[in-house]
Amino acid sequence: MDFTVKIYKELLKALQEKEYVFQTFEEFIRNPAEKSIVLRHDVDLLPYNSLRFAEIQAENYIKGVYYFRAVPESWDEEVILKIKELGHEIGYHYECITTCKGNMEASIKDFNENLQALRKLAPVSTICMHGSPASKYDSKDLWIDHSYRDFGIIAEPYFDVDFKKVFYLTDTGRRWDGHKVSVRDRVESGFDLSFHSTKNIIAYLKTNELPNQIMFTFHPQRWNDNVYRWTKELILQNIKNVVKKVLYVK
Repeated sequence: MDFTVKIYKELLKALQEKEYVFQTFEEFIRNPAEKSIVLRHDVDLLPYNSLRFAEIQAENYIKGVYYFRAVPESWDEEVILKIKELGHEIGYHYECITTCKGNMEASIKDFNENLQALRKLAPVSTICMHGSPASKYDSKDLWIDHSYRDFGIIAEPYFDVDFKKVFYLTDTGRRWDGHKVSVRDRVESGFDLSFHSTKNIIAYLKTNELPNQIMFTFHPQRWNDNVYRWTKELILQNIKNVVKKVLYVK
């Protein structure tokens, strides 16, 4: 079984054995280590799954960044505070154009209000768009006529990371080669490396070296040791992948 908490711990151990420095995204932007990993977490659903990830990382002296959506299924203030207290970075997972149905004036106002609300709970210096694959709107278009730097934001991964130099791995689609079924979580990679499963990554690390700078994106709601919840997520994600593939082709 892939995408379990058990296999997640094995992945962290394999990466630690390669002596990477684990940086928050803010740390990476301000002072990137020569051999660095950024663990990014998109808290789309089930925030307590993200808290479990944050606890596991803290137990192993690892830091990451957690991006929360401004919707009830993600925004849990108790979880946000606990993850902050564990030493991780908190960021805003914005989707304002979708929630405001394309109204750009309302979208930038919504962005600012949600950002300020999140900053009452934790410092926020980076943001990351939520893909909203079923939406016709691309959240990144918010920055065509505005600048997130005007809001004290120093970076957004899709704008401020050179993925030709930073190797990008994302579990979008509940697989590590999910670019084929991803609508918006796609980057121009400079690396001819591809993995399907977490075990593939771990096996590769035993005899090979990954690039020096890596960003992982996790969606913790997909990772579970409970067989019922694991199976439910597998079935739902397979259905979503079919829909997203159709949307991407369109």
